[in-house]
Amino acid sequence: MADKLWAGRFEKSTDTTVNDFHASLPFDCRMFEQDIRGSIAHARMLASIGVLTPEDARAIEVGLTAIAEDIRDGRLTFDNGAEDIHMFIESELTRRIGDAGKRLHTGRSRNDQVALDLRLYVRDHAAGIRSGMVELCAVLLDRAEEHLDTVMPGYTHLQRAQPITFAHHLMAYVEMVRRDIGRLDDTLRRMDVLPLGSGALAGTPYPLDRRMVARELGFAEITHNSLDGVADRDYAVELASCLALFMVHLSRFSEEIVLWSSQEFRFVELDDAFSTGSSIMPQKKNPDVAELTRGKSGRAIGGLVTLLTMLKGLPLAYNKDLQEDKEAVFDLLDTVSMCLPAFTGMVRTLRVREDKMRAAAMSGFTNATDLADYLVGRGLPFRDAHEVCGRLVRHCELTGQSLEELSLETLREACDLFENDVYNVIQVDACVRRRSLPGGPAPEAVRESIRQAREALGI
Repeated sequence: MADKLWAGRFEKSTDTTVNDFHASLPFDCRMFEQDIRGSIAHARMLASIGVLTPEDARAIEVGLTAIAEDIRDGRLTFDNGAEDIHMFIESELTRRIGDAGKRLHTGRSRNDQVALDLRLYVRDHAAGIRSGMVELCAVLLDRAEEHLDTVMPGYTHLQRAQPITFAHHLMAYVEMVRRDIGRLDDTLRRMDVLPLGSGALAGTPYPLDRRMVARELGFAEITHNSLDGVADRDYAVELASCLALFMVHLSRFSEEIVLWSSQEFRFVELDDAFSTGSSIMPQKKNPDVAELTRGKSGRAIGGLVTLLTMLKGLPLAYNKDLQEDKEAVFDLLDTVSMCLPAFTGMVRTLRVREDKMRAAAMSGFTNATDLADYLVGRGLPFRDAHEVCGRLVRHCELTGQSLEELSLETLREACDLFENDVYNVIQVDACVRRRSLPGGPAPEAVRESIRQAREALGI
């Protein structure tokens, strides 16, 4: 029982199956840096209010710094007999520096300690993900600038609908990721509060200088209710929601890349470095990066559901259920961190088949709406124009023609408002260029969208 810091209350040793079930060290050990950082700030504060002597505070800081270095360098390995990272570090500290180590936990509980550690961990690792999101946007913007004039079909119901440009399509994903970055920023802003000082649930009688600790650790504010301070995992749910939605966006893009790289579409060709082959079929070039990203979005969604389900029935304040937050958060951060560089590299290096995109845009009657708009410009009500053009499309399907291949005589049989200038109007490039309103696919509109996005992202 000597290895348990709470052993004084108990007569029996913990059953070995309960030890294994209860222990969190196998996964929360990755928070050792954050735990030590928080403990050093706590010790400095305790010394500032006279709870620790300067000598004890100094010994604690030196001891904790050495423990961090030893773990990083592999000289100190985690003891699987320890219950969690907090107990492991405190026990190791006490072993090294004696009674001063036992004084470190004055004025705090593992409840507010773990609440602090997880916030620090999320903050540290979310910064890298945010940078990866910005880099992805930069690549999308670069590729969009390359393809301002690359015409392709836009789709609804996965049916060819109207001509757009590849740049315009890419910019749709830029908008999605910009929203993801904004949601992540909002999450980090709301979680930027220090829970340490909440104690187990009711604070502490010691005159802790919580704001000093907040400044030491770079928090903007302190929590204002001790019950909420230890029980709050809203930020974990917000993070999971943000990252799950980001992964859904990557998954949607991945699905399109899988389609586009198929022989049926052939809109893009993936770089060899971001593709794999088949063990039996020598001709295969598989879009595994896109497929894995699409698949891993399910893990992200699962992490969000795990956190929401864990929290939904919990009374205040701390409950052991909250231990389940960390594996879900860690897996989310790991999954996104793994997907981002591979996905970004795939987009950066893919070859765009402009000829195939243009050919697809020129078939499938993507200019039918523009044909109807031409008649509207001649004074025909849109519903009547829609009917006329629908009949012409049906005629083309029967004759194997495109709309621009129809003779003026045939067009005028359907509606006598058609003139020779209609052929200029229904060329796919002209269809795109006329849609120059803000947010539209015309090159000048997309160019402005790119400029605004670069300005907003600072890239």
